[in-house]
Amino acid sequence: MVDVSDKDVVRRVATAEGFIALKQSTVKAIARGGVKKGDVISASKLTGIQAAKSTSTILPLCHQVPLTSIELDVLPEGDKVLARCTVTADYKTGVEMEALVGVAAALLNVWDMVKYLEKDSRGQYPETVISGVKVVSKTKGGRARGSR
Repeated sequence: MVDVSDKDVVRRVATAEGFIALKQSTVKAIARGGVKKGDVISASKLTGIQAAKSTSTILPLCHQVPLTSIELDVLPEGDKVLARCTVTADYKTGVEMEALVGVAAALLNVWDMVKYLEKDSRGQYPETVISGVKVVSKTKGGRARGSR
């Protein structure tokens, strides 16, 4: 792990996003709440939030960052579902990995919940693709409230 002992505590915010391409019929099932395993959007939000909080467990060289906020949106759009995660912390190192892990886990949860709708006659997933997972913005600035 990188030593951040001498760095100042500042507000750090990162937003990541990505999407999962699905059959249009699957996206419609998600939007209308017609998936056997339940509410895909709510479950995927919770999955992403939990994953973001567990980033240092998943990525062993990441610091245990005390997160102050996680916002995760899961949005059906046409033939895909977009996940966007914004993470905030007042700390000595950034939160990009937490945002990326939140997005990736949310999208994996979508896949898990709808895989029965996505399989073809051979049990494969020819149209199901997770892609575009990236950091879309990050900010670092000023001294965090309460720091000295």
